[in-house]
Amino acid sequence: MEHGMRDTTLDYYNEHAAEFAAGTRSADMHEAADRFLAEVPSGGYILDLGCGSGRDSRYFLEKGYRVTAVDGSPELCRIASEYIGQEAVCRDFFDIKEADAYDGIWACASLLHAEKERLPELLANLHRALKAQGILYVSFKEGTFSGMRNGRYFADMTEDALRELFAEACWTEVSVWQSRDVRADHPGELWVNGLFRKVSSESAR
Repeated sequence: MEHGMRDTTLDYYNEHAAEFAAGTRSADMHEAADRFLAEVPSGGYILDLGCGSGRDSRYFLEKGYRVTAVDGSPELCRIASEYIGQEAVCRDFFDIKEADAYDGIWACASLLHAEKERLPELLANLHRALKAQGILYVSFKEGTFSGMRNGRYFADMTEDALRELFAEACWTEVSVWQSRDVRADHPGELWVNGLFRKVSSESAR
């Protein structure tokens, strides 16, 4: 993402952090979260990438998983830290450089703020960060738009485009599905969700 677009998006979340957290914390993501957790070993280590209010990190922690919560917005990290009872790390998504660290990565409505052209680079970093057979959850607004919208950068995705993005040999599709927005003030808005498993380069041969 161009530096200006990234700054504008982060500025939006810093300026609207309290409002955003209040509007998303009550959203019921349990169906998608439970589909994700079914692919993560019991008590496993999860990276909540783009943790926002801390809603999903708290759910995972309550289920007995270890969680590192990460967000690019310092204000959201402050709010999330208070909510989950542990530090939420303020970190750029492209600075995820760990190797074989996580059993699962939960990227709920977060990668959609990365410039579409840089998504393969970001996914390569996330692939490296996952343990062997690790699971990645992603969600995008359904559509073909990419650009600035409502003060933030968005890269929308169709089911076919999401499958194409993950079509390289290092990922195995577990499931791709559409869902309706669970926020009361966004009726009818569609999302594209995906679960993809890490495949090592050796097993892909």
